[in-house]
Amino acid sequence: MPIITLPDGSSREYSKEVTVIQVAADIGAGLAKATVAGRVNGQLVDASDLIQSDASLQIITMRDEDGLHIMRHTCAHLLGHAIKQLYPNVQMAIGPVVDNGFYYDVDSETPITESDLAKIQKRMTELAKTKYAVVKKMTSREDALKLFKERGEDYKIELIKDMPDEIQFGFYHHEEYVDMCRGPHLPNMGFVKAFKLTHVAGAYWRGDSSKKMLQRIYGVAFANKQDLKDYLHMMEEAEKRDHRKLGKLLNLFHVEESAPGMAFWHAKGTTLYQVVENYMRQQLAEHDYDEVRTPLIMDRGLWERSGHWDKFKDNMFTTETENRDYAVKPMNCPGHIQIYNQHLHSYRELPIRIAEFGLVHRNEPSGTLHGLMRVRSFTQDDAHIFCTEEQIQQEVQDCIDLIFNTYADFGFDNIQVKFSTRPEQRVGSDEVWDLAETALEQTLKNANLDY
Repeated sequence: MPIITLPDGSSREYSKEVTVIQVAADIGAGLAKATVAGRVNGQLVDASDLIQSDASLQIITMRDEDGLHIMRHTCAHLLGHAIKQLYPNVQMAIGPVVDNGFYYDVDSETPITESDLAKIQKRMTELAKTKYAVVKKMTSREDALKLFKERGEDYKIELIKDMPDEIQFGFYHHEEYVDMCRGPHLPNMGFVKAFKLTHVAGAYWRGDSSKKMLQRIYGVAFANKQDLKDYLHMMEEAEKRDHRKLGKLLNLFHVEESAPGMAFWHAKGTTLYQVVENYMRQQLAEHDYDEVRTPLIMDRGLWERSGHWDKFKDNMFTTETENRDYAVKPMNCPGHIQIYNQHLHSYRELPIRIAEFGLVHRNEPSGTLHGLMRVRSFTQDDAHIFCTEEQIQQEVQDCIDLIFNTYADFGFDNIQVKFSTRPEQRVGSDEVWDLAETALEQTLKNANLDY
């Protein structure tokens, strides 16, 4: 007899297991009609999922951010549905949610181009108008592999095999089209009101450049047509101000296929570059930073000692000469440590602040490159501070002041602060990270900064 507790504190008792949509119907027919999913004990579930024991429940509608996310995810399935009807031999890979929309990676012998998007969107619209039910069926591993083998979906089979501990898989049936997903998804296509396919790009399967290049079809989706119209208008205005277009128009820089992700700075662009660099050089000098310069290419052994080789070598450019392996530096940290290590230092010398306009290179996937916003080569205005534990908070505060003053000089006043904690891929002991994180967070609190 599950007792369901709602966000307002009220509760409802049932004599047997009950679905999210059934609880919504008990509250009111209008709510049931608007329900797209539920959040049970903090976890998103499908509207058709059973609640078998006492639980807290939040009904999710399209007014919720979660509802919009779920609708966009279902739009990816709708895209897959339309593609398989129009191009039956295409193999489907993955179709997740991204900012404001979705995409689907597909493997097609005949390239799908942007000229095909109108036809695909038309079929998606026709399918959505039927408001067909999206049916979830938990499927055994054996049946899942059998179904995708019959349909020739090699990428889906690979995904299943890469999850050896999973016994069952969520299969979502869109009429004759079937997709595999953890969900949740919309209960029916009647909730899909406003979407648009935007562009096609290339993407390596699983982001691995050694694997096949797939076609990635992007789209955006919103709760209503007005929101979609407003977004598309905003994007049109943003395109007019696209830095890539302005860079060419103003003769500042360009990027070409001979050096993907690496800018060619023209004379005017170089002048602007130097103005910004000299401004920052002055700021650093006023805050007692010593400017240094470190080698662009360093021996593999240094990167192994620093931990970068084991954790980041796939994103590093490498070379070899005289039977020695080298890496083009993706960051400046090891070089600065080498400078610090050249001499013994007394605690009385601390803090020591080292700064560099360091040219770094990172082997970013070609499909992610975007003008000057996502590149493979860039100058990192980088600094490292060597100080005692007692000096950490003051040094961090001084650094924050420097950053905010710099932003103010450039006219940036709407600053969002994020507290960055240790990533999964990292170097350094947990004890060091504990110390650093505590000091950073305390400094943010002392500065009364929202984060």
